[in-house]
Amino acid sequence: MDQFDILPFPQSREVVVDAGYLASSRHIIYGLVEVDVTKARELRRLLAEREDTKISFTAFLLASLSRAIASNPKVQAYRDWRGRLVVFHDVDVVTMIEPEAGAVAIPHIIRNANSRSVRDISDEIRSIQAKPGRSEQQSTLVALAPKLPRFVRLLFFWVVKKNPLWFKSFEGTVVVTSVGMFGKSGGWGIGFLPTHTLGLTVGGIAQKPGVHEGQIEVREYLNLTLSFDHDIVDGAPAARFTRKLIELIETATVLEEAVG
Repeated sequence: MDQFDILPFPQSREVVVDAGYLASSRHIIYGLVEVDVTKARELRRLLAEREDTKISFTAFLLASLSRAIASNPKVQAYRDWRGRLVVFHDVDVVTMIEPEAGAVAIPHIIRNANSRSVRDISDEIRSIQAKPGRSEQQSTLVALAPKLPRFVRLLFFWVVKKNPLWFKSFEGTVVVTSVGMFGKSGGWGIGFLPTHTLGLTVGGIAQKPGVHEGQIEVREYLNLTLSFDHDIVDGAPAARFTRKLIELIETATVLEEAVG
């Protein structure tokens, strides 16, 4: 006799299904990049030994990403209902935080990430992991959403997207998700981009030979997937932004500042 379990479908996942509907009709371009994170991981270990506390690797990526966006702000522009581009200067990063293994990840917004230290961002992530209810995204509106009909939820997203100021308040300006942070091998993830102009999907980290300062040695490489709304962002600005992001990650600038 077959053995199986019948489990209730989590209401919170209805919003994830909505995201798939919204993403299916968009014009997205992708960039797959491999970034040397050897220096960043060494500095994280150094800081942990010095201060007996770990800075979240996610926080390092968010801080680096937000600074790259701040130097190329048009990659997080949004069109308003009159067809104009609204270019935000502050970077509000949505990151998915899993409070416990198996739980649906919480979309938490790190506000003004471009002007905050990596340690400050790391502390906020740890705080939300410990107490998910403190996240502004865990509001009455979010709790109510799965109980509404899908067409009502999709209409709400459509209305909010037409007003970038509302959108920034509810959804931030850029989204980051991870598919490989819990593994020990490389690999890219191709995520969908439901509403944001720019998204970053974090893949895995793998050790492989690389050239460093003219020598071949074993280095650690992180796989990243960048997703751009091609209706807003052209290839050249996307390439300039990507170069800046790679530079900030490989030089571990925000961790250098933390080390002092």
